[in-house]
Amino acid sequence: MFKHEKQLFHPVGVEKPNPQYAALLQEQLGGANGELKAAMQYMSQSFRIKDVSIKDLFLDIAAEELGHMEMVAQTISMLNGHDVAADKVAAGEIQTHVLTGLNPGLINASGYSWTGDYVTVTGDLCADILSNIASEQRAKVVYEYLYRQIEDKRVRETIDFLLNREEAHNQMFRDAFNQVQDTGSNQDFGTTKAAKMYFSLSNPGPNTFAGKEVGPPSFQNS
Repeated sequence: MFKHEKQLFHPVGVEKPNPQYAALLQEQLGGANGELKAAMQYMSQSFRIKDVSIKDLFLDIAAEELGHMEMVAQTISMLNGHDVAADKVAAGEIQTHVLTGLNPGLINASGYSWTGDYVTVTGDLCADILSNIASEQRAKVVYEYLYRQIEDKRVRETIDFLLNREEAHNQMFRDAFNQVQDTGSNQDFGTTKAAKMYFSLSNPGPNTFAGKEVGPPSFQNS
């Protein structure tokens, strides 16, 4: 069950309309690394998780991502202003000004529709968690790019908050991986000699890793 709280997860605002930047921000609404993708991915992955605490973690983060999606959409709406003005969007997504009446659409910065193909679900908890860690890292990179391209202090405050939440989710998934890293597709890791060999195929090149065993992945805190 989901319940909509009328207040936003975190306050949003803009200093002034900026349709060009609104088009850029669409990437985090309907793009391959955006908030809708994250919410749908974590929710979809949760359906087969048997560990109650990890299942709750996935659903809690998915619910938060829906809140982030709402924040991004509201910010885009404010940046679009009050009048359709496609001429102010020099490149990329202009559909907001010719199709949706300034309503943020489920599209990316180039106007391509969101698709379920963005969502990765394998049914293997180790594989799914590693995929989620990568997803959070990519989303963080996109927010960093977006942050650099806007001087609006209110928008920057929103992006800064969202960027830091991506980092928090990243760490949560890393902690979850520590609990399950010897299960599923990882339980047979390193059982043969081939699983512990590194082939140095860069010639000429450094042989730093040649002849050394490759250990299993670990995200334990130092």
